[in-house]
Amino acid sequence: MKHRAVVRGIGVGVGEDGSNVPAVVLEARDEFLPIVITSDQAQAIQLGLSGEQFERPLTHDLLVEMVTEFGGAIDSIRIDDLSNGTFLAKVDAERYHDGEARTFVFDARPSDAIALAIRVDCPILISDEVLDAAGQSPEAFDADFDE
Repeated sequence: MKHRAVVRGIGVGVGEDGSNVPAVVLEARDEFLPIVITSDQAQAIQLGLSGEQFERPLTHDLLVEMVTEFGGAIDSIRIDDLSNGTFLAKVDAERYHDGEARTFVFDARPSDAIALAIRVDCPILISDEVLDAAGQSPEAFDADFDE
């Protein structure tokens, strides 16, 4: 089963070496799912969340614009597997040609998939298997994410 998730925000944890480690925090099934990302990925997600517009498109904005211009749409993103501590994601898209829908599935880093989902306002879906393996109680977080 897949559960619709919401982005609760960007958090910062402490790595094994004492350095700050950014993570995007998703909420699904009344659990938080932190996914460690780079600072560049955190910035791309945060900019999408803020809705801030730039004079020139950033990478994720450019990709959305290209997909749309070519007659496609991003339908949803899925975080549906966890392998050796690495989250795996898919982008589900479609394109209509001569009235016929053609669907596509693209492998993606979760951070890129989430950045795209924020920009097109499509569902973020997380599998039970991923939540069972990595979901955490909200009480485990020392953070106050906006409601």
